[in-house]
Amino acid sequence: QVQLVESGGGLVQPGGSLRLSCAASGSIFSINAMGWYRQAPGKQRELVAAISWDSSTNYADSVKGRFTISRDNAKNTVSLQMNSLKPEDTAVYYCSADVRTNYYAGARNYWGQGTQVTVSS
Repeated sequence: QVQLVESGGGLVQPGGSLRLSCAASGSIFSINAMGWYRQAPGKQRELVAAISWDSSTNYADSVKGRFTISRDNAKNTVSLQMNSLKPEDTAVYYCSADVRTNYYAGARNYWGQGTQVTVSS
């Protein structure tokens, strides 16, 4: 089994910053892509940022220039630095990882439980 645990959410004023972290643990052979998604009330879950094994990154247009995704392959962690936060960034943020549990297995997608980010004055 693989578990993803997020941390770092909270309440912040517009223009402020937050840093989300996600740690993967359990039966991990390797992790391919990792990413952050978010879901606001009444909306579909959307990709915020993704990072590949070799640290190639991809961002939603709405967060480019404000958010930075990074990973530590040795620690099986992924982080999301969020700057210049806006009220429209308010959502539950989910960590995702494509994990291989052994040499012979293909990658399977795992999700964290989510962490609330609220941007409000």
